Amino acid sequence: MDADASVPVSIASLFAAPAAPCLALALPLAWALDAVFGEPRNAWHPVAWMGRALAPVGRWLVARPPAPAFAGGASVWLLLAAGLGLAGAALQSGLSATPAWLAVPLLALALKPMFAWRMLRDDVAAVERSLALGIDAGRAQVARLVSRDTRHFDADTVRESAIETLAENLNDSVVAPLFWFALFGLPGAVIYRLANTLDAMWGYRGRWEWAGKWAARADDLLSWLPARLTALLLCPVSSWPALRMEAARTPSPNGGWPMAAMALRLGVRLRKPDVYALNERAPSPDADRLAQGLRHATVAAWVAMALATLSWAGRS
Repeated sequence: MDADASVPVSIASLFAAPAAPCLALALPLAWALDAVFGEPRNAWHPVAWMGRALAPVGRWLVARPPAPAFAGGASVWLLLAAGLGLAGAALQSGLSATPAWLAVPLLALALKPMFAWRMLRDDVAAVERSLALGIDAGRAQVARLVSRDTRHFDADTVRESAIETLAENLNDSVVAPLFWFALFGLPGAVIYRLANTLDAMWGYRGRWEWAGKWAARADDLLSWLPARLTALLLCPVSSWPALRMEAARTPSPNGGWPMAAMALRLGVRLRKPDVYALNERAPSPDADRLAQGLRHATVAAWVAMALATLSWAGRS
């Protein structure tokens, strides 16, 4: 009886926070690593490893009938979330027993791939520089950010797509992983990154409808509150009645919130042709508005990082 009782205690201890000061120091160090080095090469990036490992699993699932495809997709998601969450918790717990000079940099190295602020900022900033070279260069650069056919985009549509990507991925790549890190430390950030990655790989309609349904809904659930916090970081509370109405114009339960917040904050229109138009009566963004959007997103990203750091610094 005593042996059985020790099992849940030992698992729970993995998620305890004995190393709060180390976690509070690890996040700013991970942020500095991102600022200096950006994203690791794919050969060294855990998310890229995950994508390569799961590609054949996805191809097998998508070829199954609806019920087995859904059950398989859900099972893979749950097994990976449990395994990676426990691995992250074990690493966090194990490092808490080591000296801080070792624990902090190792936690920072583990945490860095869970968010990607510099890459997002740089790729969006490169859109305007590319447009200065010509519309074809601008289309090519924004094609790196969106999954749409950009061949017929004009300069307005290129900038609108860039700002939409900036706002939506400010949540997905920065605020949401930091939110879950603030709550649960490294395992929280790891599980969110898994959810967002599987949604990006499998969470589509059409042939992926059933294989990716669990991944899509799990990402919606884990992103629900962070998306609204991202909107709060971008848009004054006084604008929220209009924000709720604009966010509802998009088919996504979450993506519309940061995009609508950015559209209202900048006073511009953001569109996905034949799908939605946010702040429709406003003009399309020009180069100055794109630069302002980057400044607003930068402030929001830094505030999110500071709040996540303080959440651990305030724990005993």
